[in-house]
Amino acid sequence: MFQDIAIDVLFEKRKRGELILVDVRSPSEYREASIPGSLNIPLFDDAERAEIGTLYKQASVDAAKTRGLEIVSAKLPAFIKQFAALPGKTAVFCWRGGMRSKTTATVLSLMGIHAYRLTGGYRAYRRSVVDALSEMDFAPKLIVLHGNTGTGKTAILRALQARGCPALDLEAMAGHRGSAFGHIGLPAHNQKTFDALLFDELSRFEQAPYVFMEAESKRIGKVTVPDFLMRKKEEGLHVRIEMPVEARVNTILNDYRPEAHHEACLQAFRLIKSRLHTPVAAEIETLLEERRYDRAVALLLIHYYDPRYAHSSEAYESTALAAIRADTAEEAAEELLRLVGGGLAVQP
Repeated sequence: MFQDIAIDVLFEKRKRGELILVDVRSPSEYREASIPGSLNIPLFDDAERAEIGTLYKQASVDAAKTRGLEIVSAKLPAFIKQFAALPGKTAVFCWRGGMRSKTTATVLSLMGIHAYRLTGGYRAYRRSVVDALSEMDFAPKLIVLHGNTGTGKTAILRALQARGCPALDLEAMAGHRGSAFGHIGLPAHNQKTFDALLFDELSRFEQAPYVFMEAESKRIGKVTVPDFLMRKKEEGLHVRIEMPVEARVNTILNDYRPEAHHEACLQAFRLIKSRLHTPVAAEIETLLEERRYDRAVALLLIHYYDPRYAHSSEAYESTALAAIRADTAEEAAEELLRLVGGGLAVQP
């Protein structure tokens, strides 16, 4: 018979890499939000789930169960085969640890495949993450990266991650770069996904001496950063990154790929054009329409983003640890490590 597993035990086993998590909910439920790193082997697809739900509401519980049994029995061989191919112990979950995960775990057990069932399902996981983020006492000091738009702060964080250093890439977790153009070319994440990814990263870094992050706002696209992390950011060590305008323009062109997202760039610019002097706004719009992106980006930096950044960064000028001047993200990452003395690598 299968075993139930509580959420706290699941967290510990995940940390040690002892379990493969399988979400047996429908594909649309899985896409909406799931436990990071889980696989989706749905017991019912979206159409089947809708059909069973309709029977449950409009006919009876027994009618819904009977139809569910008919659907499952027809797909059992292929369903079980997917689990048999997994290289390790499995924990299955559905929305609240109900019929779908119980059915899956029971069938697998009958076929000699051991599987845990997560008590309370995804709902219990989500509640645990929300509770943890609302009361987390995160010990590591934050090293907060500041710098004008296009400085490549995200690239610097990734360069640090590649060196084994603890770094929070909040924009990747949000699926948004935090500006009017921030959604372009990225799959936006909802709050549930953001919280789950953030919780996983914070749990990995809880023993680190320092953690790097960018000086993000409270809101990044559609998600909001927890209050405790914003407080930690304010109390952190602040480092200003400086790069030439030409390097910043190239970073933006590489990140946003405007030639592949021409209309999205135009639409995003039109949301902010009223905040610019009319002649400058007209010139930038013309340049974008003519696909002269490098010149358009340079003007946006000079006339829009740099003045906004200068105003927002005033509060950190007196507490800045240092200013780092570099031409590339790799150079900046190396300078940061020299600044803090190295020794920040953490095990994945």
